[in-house]
Amino acid sequence: MNTRNNVLGWLLSLLMLLAFAPLARGQYAPAGNEHPESKSVDEQGKGQAPPFGVYQPANPALLDPVARHQFAAQVNLEPLRSLAVFHNGRVKVLDTLARETVRKLSGRRDYTEPVKKIDAAAGEALVRTESYDAMFTLLDLAIDPMAYTERPLLHINYLPLRRAVLEAAFPLRESAGNANVQERWMRLQRVTPAMVERYVPEIADAHGTESGYREALGRLQDQLGIWSQTGANFLLIAPARPDQPWQHISSLAADHPARVAALELGAAWRAGDAAKVNAAASKLALELPKINADVYPTAKRELEITYNKVNAFEWGAWAYLLTFLTLLLGFGTGRRWLGTVGIVLLIASILLHGFGFVARCFIAERFAIQNQFESMTGISLFAAIVGLVMTLTGRKLLFGAAAAGVGFMILIAATQTGIPGVNIEREAAILNTSVLLKYHVTTVLVSYGLIALGFLISLLYLAAHYIARAQNQDRNQDRSAPRPAQNNGPSGGGGGAIPALAGGVADAELLRVASTALGAAEAVRAESASPFATTTSRSALLRDLDTAQMTVLQLAFWTLGVGILLGAWWADHSWGRWWAFDPKETWALITWIVYLIVIHVRMAGLKDKGLTTAWLSVIGFIVMLWTYFGVNLLLPGLHAYA
Repeated sequence: MNTRNNVLGWLLSLLMLLAFAPLARGQYAPAGNEHPESKSVDEQGKGQAPPFGVYQPANPALLDPVARHQFAAQVNLEPLRSLAVFHNGRVKVLDTLARETVRKLSGRRDYTEPVKKIDAAAGEALVRTESYDAMFTLLDLAIDPMAYTERPLLHINYLPLRRAVLEAAFPLRESAGNANVQERWMRLQRVTPAMVERYVPEIADAHGTESGYREALGRLQDQLGIWSQTGANFLLIAPARPDQPWQHISSLAADHPARVAALELGAAWRAGDAAKVNAAASKLALELPKINADVYPTAKRELEITYNKVNAFEWGAWAYLLTFLTLLLGFGTGRRWLGTVGIVLLIASILLHGFGFVARCFIAERFAIQNQFESMTGISLFAAIVGLVMTLTGRKLLFGAAAAGVGFMILIAATQTGIPGVNIEREAAILNTSVLLKYHVTTVLVSYGLIALGFLISLLYLAAHYIARAQNQDRNQDRSAPRPAQNNGPSGGGGGAIPALAGGVADAELLRVASTALGAAEAVRAESASPFATTTSRSALLRDLDTAQMTVLQLAFWTLGVGILLGAWWADHSWGRWWAFDPKETWALITWIVYLIVIHVRMAGLKDKGLTTAWLSVIGFIVMLWTYFGVNLLLPGLHAYA
């Protein structure tokens, strides 16, 4: 009775804390708490001459989409990818700048546009989508930005603004066919710079005070700046000392070999001469690293190129999905070779994921857990490693499936939903105030990974529990149903499995023994094929899953508690107070109390502790999601950088 009262007491405490949680005031961050402002266009480069010669119209032939795509296929920009460039607070490779630029402009990793081609045989125009490498698009924008004035370059993700621009560009009152044109552009999700310059000022006057429009118009203004001033970002000249700023390529003397190569590249590009472009690109890639070679980065550039090409987090997500399906099939069918393949795939997925995480740490020159995207990659990696250890030590495929499920679930959300922090950028100044931060954040992220892993295991427990219960109900109904009389006469018996034998009682007894043997064999086959075949196997499965979920949730409870204490210690170092009822602090405490209740529930005399634990694990996961995402993205507070 005392134990039950304790549990009720903890539940009451949680309800009271939840009631007062909305009253926790979001405190706006002090100086140094925000991330450094991101600069899409470098201020120093704005006053420089164009990097590849004075802007002038390109060869008219290149304005033809077909000829342009052929030219793009002929140029070789590989030598330029690994060139170092200073942008947005850090030294990166030109390939990274290209990817970031194209994604900000078009909302995609590469620029695409619809192209009409005339099919001579069919005698009609065919529309196909042509894709351009990000490096090609970056140089094209730097050499001739005006060529994109009437091309679908700018992505608008805010639907009302996109529709308003297209309704102004293709008014229905002028043509009934404009409805179809609007719909095609809506699906494309992009507009031209010319559309923005013509129609957006009027739209801004009408809707600029509305929050959704205001944010979208701000992003569009930033995109226009990138489109018209991409050339300002070519800070390719290493300084004489590491503490000095990088310089724009146009700051070189006109007769410097690197400057000459850049001008030759621009002239050849505008002329559409792919051979000369390739020669100039090779020359430029050879000359730039010679300038202040002692400061110019070397190995780090190659690592960043590999990081970009491998795309470890996105491919890792799909590798986890394949692993998850393989392990589930191996568990469901009982085929050992599928289980072995699944474990090998899980190890490979973790290695791929781990490469991406470690490489990002080296590239960023810090422990890469300091924004939303980075923390998600860390959470999923740790959860997958714990799941792998549990799989190898417990020899249970479902543990590995849960680990792969967590990896897929978190990585696919991080890479496909526009989570902040995908680009490697500088961290907030407050994050460098104490080494305690790394321990605090890492410990809390470890607990979140354990919570996610426990959630997946609990889902498997719930599935096993309710499937088994449904099968028991069906079996009981079959037993209560009246059975038809068996015909043991000369024409057949035993349901047709064994022919009836003449000979009276002895033959009937022989028939009974044979039928029992066949039934036993069928039961053995069913048990080997399905974990739900017998009461013994079902109980063993539920017992194993309950042990696993309880082990993981207890670890989550202790690590989250330690993480909260470390956070209070760090807060005292950084802000001069241990606790301020900041929304993040309050909801982290609520999450911890949920798992404290889980621990107490195990001590109570409940009929089905495993089932109760599984449902509490689901509730705890939902609370953790709010703490992790909702508080960060929706509530103002001291943890805005997280």
